[in-house]
Amino acid sequence: MVYKITASIPDEEKYGLRAQMRRAAVSIPSNIAEGHLRKTAKDFRQFLSIARGSYAGLETQIIIAHKLGFVQDGDFNKLSPKVGRRTIKNALILLL
Repeated sequence: MVYKITASIPDEEKYGLRAQMRRAAVSIPSNIAEGHLRKTAKDFRQFLSIARGSYAGLETQIIIAHKLGFVQDGDFNKLSPKVGRRTIKNALILLL
């Protein structure tokens, strides 16, 4: 979803906001997956913490992109915070 929506962000943001949003969107599930394969719960929690940080960054970047007019209202609502929190919540369930 993030890749699709960021495609409309202007080219001058190709290596700025657009790239940051895409990296964060990939980082969230990647850190959860990598942490899940670690041997200890402590390691998994560390990767979940990193994923939460990436999610917070992405959430902020979505708001900035929306305020700058790069993300329209409909797309902004689709990128609701619920999506990232659901992913992290599912990972926490695996930990418990």
